[in-house]
Amino acid sequence: MNHILYESAREPTENELIERSCSFYKSMNSRRSLRFFSERDVPKAVIETLLMTASTAPSGANKQPWTFCAIRSATLKAQIRVAAEEEEYRNYHGRMSDEWLQDLATIGTDWQKPFLEIAPWLIVVFRRSYEAETNGHKRQNYYVQESVGLACGFLLTAIQQAGLVTLTHTPSPMDFLTKILGRPSNEKPFLLLPVGYPAPDATVPNISRKSKEEVIVWFD
Repeated sequence: MNHILYESAREPTENELIERSCSFYKSMNSRRSLRFFSERDVPKAVIETLLMTASTAPSGANKQPWTFCAIRSATLKAQIRVAAEEEEYRNYHGRMSDEWLQDLATIGTDWQKPFLEIAPWLIVVFRRSYEAETNGHKRQNYYVQESVGLACGFLLTAIQQAGLVTLTHTPSPMDFLTKILGRPSNEKPFLLLPVGYPAPDATVPNISRKSKEEVIVWFD
């Protein structure tokens, strides 16, 4: 087994731990899912860094079973919007249960998704169920859903820390993304993220997060 020495930064003091954790929580607690984007451009180099940050996520057997497609092309964004709205229209007019629609009503969403064209970038995350080798062999990946989910969490955090906004969009089913982007059969769409700056007049639903008593159970 080939291991190398772990190189860590200077070990923080207890006060530094508290300060860092509180500062990071404050930043992440301000994160919101946004549906109103500015058309202002975001440099390609920034998107690349965000995606490479996401790619530092842990994965089953270090297989890193993800592909990130970053889309700035206006033509492709328009095609994605049309296809996504077709699926979303069907969702809102028959696929979703009454309870689901009632829950969404408090957020104020509908089948129309103009942000898919307005946001300067769309990032489509694909999960790689296996690796296709040149000899036709399919090399298995492990814990693919969990691994890609972790990478998406890293990506959301990186976007927030960079000062940009995004929205986790899942216009299920998402097979149209595979076709539009010409991805191979071992890749399946996992998440669609519009990324950019917030519109000057952007609004968000007036909702709250669960309290610490509701989400933490201590066993000390």
